[in-house]
This record gives sequence, C-alpha cells and structure tokens, in this order.
Amino acid sequence: MNDPPTFGAEEEFLLVDPQTGEPAPRNAAVAEEAESRGVTLQLELSSCQVETTSSVAQTSAELGEELARLRRGAAQAAEASGLRLLALGLPPVTPHEFPITDTERYRRIGAQFGMVAHEQGICGCHVHVEVPDRAAAIHASNWLRPWLPSLLALSANSAIYRNADTGYASWRSVLWRRWPAAGAPPYFTSAEEYDRTVRMLIDTEVILDHKMIYWDVRPSADFPTVEVRVADVPATVAETVLLATLIRAAVMTALRARDRGEEPRRLPAAALRAAYWKAAHDGLSGRTVDLVHGRGAVPAREQLSTLVQQVRPALDALGEYDRVVDELDRIAAHGNGAMRQRKAWRRRGGVRDVLEEFAAATLS
Repeated sequence: MNDPPTFGAEEEFLLVDPQTGEPAPRNAAVAEEAESRGVTLQLELSSCQVETTSSVAQTSAELGEELARLRRGAAQAAEASGLRLLALGLPPVTPHEFPITDTERYRRIGAQFGMVAHEQGICGCHVHVEVPDRAAAIHASNWLRPWLPSLLALSANSAIYRNADTGYASWRSVLWRRWPAAGAPPYFTSAEEYDRTVRMLIDTEVILDHKMIYWDVRPSADFPTVEVRVADVPATVAETVLLATLIRAAVMTALRARDRGEEPRRLPAAALRAAYWKAAHDGLSGRTVDLVHGRGAVPAREQLSTLVQQVRPALDALGEYDRVVDELDRIAAHGNGAMRQRKAWRRRGGVRDVLEEFAAATLS
C-alpha cells in the first residue's frame, strides 16, 4: 500500500434528560429527527444511545470536520426531541436497567445475555484503518496489543457513574469486558486461526454471530479495515482525531514492520491483563505497565510518548507529528475526559457540573 491508508471513526453517544441527566430511551425518535436533517444515526443495544459513522477520510483535518458535522447534527436532533447529547463513556446518572432497543437482534441479545445486556449503557469509539487484506489486519492487531492499554488510558472518559466517582478513569472498559469476546484479543497466527476461533464461539452459542466479536482490535467484518475498539468515546472532536491519528500511524508502522519480516511481540496473558486494569484504573494521570520493554509501572504519559516516538516515521509521513504533540500537550495541561469529569464532579459533588461541561465539550 503506497498511499497512506484511509481511515474513519464511529462514535457512540448518550441521550439524557437535560434536567436530571438520566438516560433517555428514545434513540429511534432522535435518529428519525436526525435523518430529516441529513445525518444518519445508528441505533445501539441500549435505547438511550446513538452512533455516528464518519465517511472515509484521507486526512486528520478532513476527519475532524466530518466528526464535528455529525456531532452537531446529532446534538440538534437530540435537542429537537427534548434531550441532550453527551460524549461520555457512561452516564453519570443511571437507571436500574437500560432498556433494550426494540429490534429482533437486540431482543435476542437481551434475552440470552441477561443483565450484561441490560447494563449496557456504555459508549465507545471505534477507529477503522484501511489494510490491504485480512492477513494484514491480523498482523496489525497482534502488533497493537501491547499498546492498547495506552490508547485506553488516553481516551478514558468514564470516571463518574451512578452518582459517584468509580475510582476508575475508565469504568466503561471494566464493564465492557464482561462480554464473552471483549477486551484484548488473543494473538492469532493467521486469518484462518481467527476464523476458526470465531466459528467456535458461534457454534458453541457463546455469541450469536460475528458482530458480537467485541475484541478491542479486530479485522472488520464489513470493510477492508482493521478496527480498533479499545477507547471510551472521547469528550471532544479533537481528542477523537488525536486517537484516530495515532491508531492510523500505528497500523502503518505495523505493516511496515511486516514488510521487513518482523513478528509482533507475544505477551504473557497476566501482564496484558494487569496493564489493562492499570490503564482503566489510573488512566492518563497515573502509571501503567510497560509491556514493550518489560518494565514495571511507568508513568502513563511517558508510555504514551514512547508510542508517539515508535510511530513517528508514520506521523511524519502523514504530516501529523506536530499536531499530535500539540494535542498531547494540551491534554497534559487540561486533562483528558476522565480527569475533567472528576474536576467538574468535585466542584459541588454532583452531576450537574459534569453534564454542563460535557454537553459543551461534545460540540467543541
């Protein structure tokens, strides 16, 4: 692949009551309103969520413009329906259960997976990067595994849940890993091994279909891409573009390593699990496990800087290195989503300030 790979992003959002902040199960009405405004929204498992899907982008600037347009359209449709759109990994105020969207497939998931499905009001961000074939997608997936905790720490945006500080920067990721095929994927030696594993999960009725492969990185079933799903939905468009740009550069770096005959690092399962937990708990403000060099806990920001340097040749080729460094400096100064949630929460110990700040951030 000579030209830089194209890429795109899917963002999930919460629909909440503007007064109470409680999730509002009206995604079908909001999607209908958005369609009349020229914006297509997808319905998620919980009826208090909607998802946007960007067009295929050639540059980070192009992706940012598209995501901003989609967020504006979705927010306007929510407001016209008497609701508010929020880019939060979890709702700060929660019901006992999240109503299931009324489609045949989602009803089946609700019936088979019980409370895991009924506590599913969580919002992530999925980044797609073009790859030449499925073997390349598997290679990129394997290469990305040591860096997934760093991407999770960067995007963490679900610290406040059930009217409380969870003690985690990304409580969404902890809840998400309850699904049978979620979290970090196994290391696969080939696309055929991947397919055999998926078939086993379907045949044993552990999952309903291939769409329930929720691993944090996977070959897309619908597009010629590798799909990275590790992130909480970022608070702002700029943070989503940063995440997507880093992932794009990481995939480019992985494929160049493949061309040189380099095999991705295999990781002890316990070390990867520890790194995930540490990233979810500490986020960007704490420490993480250095899976690449085999060191113990290191500052999460230091590890993220190591990733940036690892993929710098790709960032330079894209003309994005300075933009990435500037955005990381901004986040270091002002905090990522989880850090800003906690700061807002601590003002008065309530969700009102969180709701107001993130309603504005969603459209910033």
